This record gives sequence, C-alpha cells and structure tokens, in this order.
Amino acid sequence: APDTPVIDQAYSKLSNSITVEWRAVPGATNYMLTAQDGDSFIETIVKNSPGTVMGLKPATLYRVSVRSMNSGGKSQPSPFRKVKTVLAAPILSVHSLSCDSIAVSWKAVPLAAGFSVSLMRSDGLGRMLKQNTTNTSLIFTNLDPGALYTIKAYAWNANGMPGDDFTYNQRTSPNAPADVKVSFNSGALRAAVSWMPTEGALTYSVTVSSGLLKLRCNTSSASCTVPSLQCGSEYYVSVTAYNDAGASEPTDAVSLKTIPCAPVNISIEEDEPGHLLVSWSSVTLGHYYVVFVKSDDGLEVHCNTSYTQCHFQSDCGFTYFISVFAYNKAGQSPLGDVFNYTTAPCCPSDLRAVFTSSDTVRVTWAAVRGADLYETRAAGGGGVLLCRDTATACTLSALHCSTAYSITVLSFSEARGGSAPCAPRDVATAPCSPEIKNISKEGLSIINVQWQPNNEEATYVVTARGEAGLWHCTSTRNSCTLMDLPCGSAFSVSAIARSPAGQSFPSYSIPLETAPCCPNDLTLTQVTQSVTNISWSVGRGAQTYVTTLESPKGQAKCHTLQTYCLLGCITCGTNYTVSLRAISETGLTSSCTYQGYSSSACCPSGVKLYRLSNNGIRVFWRASGETINYKADLHGSKGNFSCTPSSGLNHCDITKIPCGDVYTVVVAPVTDKGPKLTLFSLFCPKKIYS
Repeated sequence: APDTPVIDQAYSKLSNSITVEWRAVPGATNYMLTAQDGDSFIETIVKNSPGTVMGLKPATLYRVSVRSMNSGGKSQPSPFRKVKTVLAAPILSVHSLSCDSIAVSWKAVPLAAGFSVSLMRSDGLGRMLKQNTTNTSLIFTNLDPGALYTIKAYAWNANGMPGDDFTYNQRTSPNAPADVKVSFNSGALRAAVSWMPTEGALTYSVTVSSGLLKLRCNTSSASCTVPSLQCGSEYYVSVTAYNDAGASEPTDAVSLKTIPCAPVNISIEEDEPGHLLVSWSSVTLGHYYVVFVKSDDGLEVHCNTSYTQCHFQSDCGFTYFISVFAYNKAGQSPLGDVFNYTTAPCCPSDLRAVFTSSDTVRVTWAAVRGADLYETRAAGGGGVLLCRDTATACTLSALHCSTAYSITVLSFSEARGGSAPCAPRDVATAPCSPEIKNISKEGLSIINVQWQPNNEEATYVVTARGEAGLWHCTSTRNSCTLMDLPCGSAFSVSAIARSPAGQSFPSYSIPLETAPCCPNDLTLTQVTQSVTNISWSVGRGAQTYVTTLESPKGQAKCHTLQTYCLLGCITCGTNYTVSLRAISETGLTSSCTYQGYSSSACCPSGVKLYRLSNNGIRVFWRASGETINYKADLHGSKGNFSCTPSSGLNHCDITKIPCGDVYTVVVAPVTDKGPKLTLFSLFCPKKIYS
C-alpha cells in the first residue's frame, strides 16, 4: 500500500462540499477523501489532488482526511483537518411588482448574519445595483420596463464569510403599449386593433368590453383582429402587454361604436291610395336611416331621414321590395328583413258596357296590372248582380227592364285583395214591354189601342202588321190611334217602348181584323119589268153580301156568297136606294151605299093599231102615268119606223110603211134622260101588224 498523504489545505467554497489539497504520494493510483460528521461520514475517491467531497450539509463542521490507494491496498488516513462548510445560498423568490420594480424575497438561512443581493441588466447595459440586508426581502425600483435582469444573492456568517450564492434572471413587466388605434370593419363586424410595440413584451392581449360582455384577442404581434362584434353596441378597447414577469397596465380604453343594427318593427301601409308609409323602430346608435324601395319593374327610389318613417309615391298593381338601413359614423347596418308590399290592383280602364239584348249587357275592360280576378257588380232595381272571372269581360243577364244600373268593375289580387273604389258606369236597360189592354174601333179605318204604361219617359210605338203592310202610331201616354187602316185586312197588333236606353221587346200580339171593303163597282141590270140583276166587284175581306133595293113601295133583298144577285118584285117606274152589306168570315160588316136606281118606266096598256091610207098606221095606247112620254116603234124586214106623239097625246102615226111585210109594233116609254127604247121595248108587249 502507498504512503499516507499529507493534507496541505482543506476549505469549503460551497455549502455542500469541501475541497482538499495534498501532496502526491508515489505509487498511489487513487485517493479516498473522507468527511466525518459525528458518526456519519461521506467518502469520495478521486484520481489526484485537489479533490472534493460532495453531498455535505451546509454550515457543518467536518473532520476531513485523505488515504492513498493502489493495487496493494490503502494507506493509513492522513491527519484530519477540521473544515466547516459555508452557509447555504438563500433560495430567492423574485417577481416584478411593476414595469419598473422587482421584488426579491427568501427564506432565512441558518447561521446567516446577513445577506447580499445584487441586480444588473443581463445585457450588461446600465449599472449594477447591490444591497446588503439582514431582512429576508427587498425591492429594486426605477428599473427599465420589460428588461431582463440577473439577480445574485448570498448569505454570510458572523465572520463575514460568504456562503453559496443564488442567481436568478427576472424580467420586469412591460410598459403599457402606446398609440393604440382601432379600425372597424362594418361589413364583417370586426375590429382591427394596432399599437406601437413595447420593450420586453412577449404577447399582447386586446380586451373589447361592453357591459358584462368581454372579448379578448391574444397575439405576439402589434395588431389583432377582434371578430364577432355586435351591431348597435359601444365597446371599450384596451391593450395589455405580457411577458414572463406579468402584465402591463392596460392602456386607456378607446371607445368603439359599431354600426347600428338593422331596424325592426317595420310596417308598411297605404295611408291613402298612391302613398306608402314605411315606419320602423329607432335603433341604438342609429344617426339616420335610408329606406330603399324597389318596384318589380326595376325602378328604385330611396328616402334619407333622421326620423323613423318615410313616405313614398306608389302605383297600383305594383309589388315593392322595401329594406331599411340605419347609419352612423361606423357605417351601414346589416341587411335586415326585406319586405315586399303589393299595392292593390288598378281599377280597370276602358270600361265598356254593350247590351246584347234588352236584359243582357256585356261588360268589357282593359286588363290592369296586378289583377288576378275581376268582380263586376251591377247595382240597380233593388238588387245587386255579381260576376267574378279572371277574364276581362263579363256578361250580366236577367237585368230588370226599364232600370238604371250602376256597373262597377273591381280588380282583385291574392296579395292585397280588392282595388280601391272604381268609377262606376251608369247604364239603363231598355223599357219594359207594354201590355196591350184594349183595342177598340172608332171608325171604319180608325183603331184605338190602349196599353198599361210601365215605363218612365218612354215613347210607345204601336204597329199593325199584315199582308197589306205596316201601320204605326206613337204616343208617350197609354194609348194611340191607328189611322187609315185598309178595309178587309187582318193585322197583328203589337206595341214596343222606346227610350234613350233602347227598345223593349214587343208586347204580345193582338189579332185585329178590319171590316170588309165595299165593292168598288156595282152594276144594276134590269132583266124584266120586275126583275133586276145586280153585280159587283169583289170586296176584300168579304165572304157574303147582302144587297138591298128599297123604295117606299117596297124592298127587294138578296144574301149571297156570289158577286151578283137577281132581285124580283121590282116595281116599274120607281126610284130605289141601293145598299150592300159586305160581311167577313168573322161577322164584321161594312155597309155600302151606292147611287140610287130607277126601275124602267111602266109600259102603256091598251095598245091598238089602226090602218091609215097611204100605207100608214096609227098606234093608240093608254098611258100609265101623266108625265110619261111614249114612242112607237115598228120593226120589219123592210125597215124600222117610229113615231112620237105630240105632247099630251096618246097616239101617233107612222106613214109610208112598205107593203107586203109583217111588222112588230112596240110602244115604250121615253125618259127625260134619253130614249131607252131598246131596253124598254124588251119589257113592253108587242103587236103584230101585216
């Protein structure tokens, strides 16, 4: 084993170790250091001097010895040295109280008489600050904000021996950021906050607060965006800088007013046709409002106001899309609900009413914007007729005659309902058909027609229609007279009423028959002294005829279907009145009077012939009347001869009659109208003379 080493010196620089120095021992390969504290000891093997025993207790007295070693064994322990370990280093608790101060504190160190604490910027700038104290805490002030400082502290004992030191790096908290700026993005409802960077700040926190609501944005840069802000709110924005020492004071709050919220409680109404009133509730932070109204034809108008309502001109039948925005310095409010308002459809234009019959009117009009349905209303006669259709025409039937109607066409839409009251069109139906009450004859060709007047201010026209033609009469009252109706004709009599509104239906027809016509021509032919033949032309409308020859001496009558008649018992030399009655099939009678008729004068009686000399003949007769003149006629094959007596005589002579012939001699009366010998000679008796 090697020799025992000799300790040159032993000392303690750290509270947990003792360092020993000795002279080297030849042949020794290792050394064993031993530090003994009472019954406990700690051994450490080292290669050479110096050597350090670790794991000791601070401020403790140890007996230290050294032994040399090699493969042969260990030497004896060297004479020991007594060495006391130094004081333990104080364990610092360091924090930055503010941006310019650091507080240092520690627990008491056993056997320590005092403490020494030094502070210096870690970057070497500035001067070092050092303080000695017997307390267990102290504060360094007037430091640079956000700077990193190195702090070293140790304790010393009563002999002034310093113990272990403790080093700690501490940064002061940063200063509050400067030049904070806030910009607001109204479209995205977010705020961009920026500031000047502050020394020593590692991160920043932006706080945006409004009442109990707080929004934060953390960043390591000098700007930050805070999203999801609420419209219509006022926020207060502050920025705090942070580092490992803590936080700076927050900056003075910057006020941020966001855009106003979209107006609510929007109401739209037509306070009167053609005027829209848009109103809404006021909103927080709204300085003024803009209302946009866009019609469905693309035209847009707007209204700018600081009030909560706007008036707009509107047209019927349009749909308007309405949006209301609030504005302030921050910008425009978000888009709220877009309302649409459809105005009532327009009143139909170009309204026309045309009667297709007396009780039916066809109403047409031009289509109007916004109308889905039309309602035609005809009021009159104590009732209302309705017609609903999608077409632009309507036919109203079963109207009351002679009635004024007020026709109104309203348009309807599903969105708004009916149009505003539209101007009516007044029409009047044609008069009611009159009812003929009576037809009376006031003369041969005069007919009076009476009817029930059932219209006001109507003109009545009565028409008699037949094969003979048309006859009319007109009146505004309840009767009129048909004049100059032809005889022997059948008519259908009807009446109509006329007014400016039109013409009524004709009344029911009443048949009318005029009395038969009197024959135009009537001829009397005397057949014998006592028989006369009467013939006449046809009387229109007559079926039978009654002819009468009447004189004071008697009457001759004949009733026949023919147009002639033989009347007997005619008295010669008598004046007769001639009458004829034409009787129709229905018994209507026309009494016809003609020129009087005189029967032939009576033939003389007692005609006698007396031969005269010179081939002559005297004819005698007995006159039938004092006023009658006669004439004697002699007819033979060799000639005809006659003679007329002088006035007052009843005979005359015919001379120079050819001999050798047979003659017929007739004495016949002569009238004042001229001779009718041919006629009368037929009636008077003949004498034969040879």
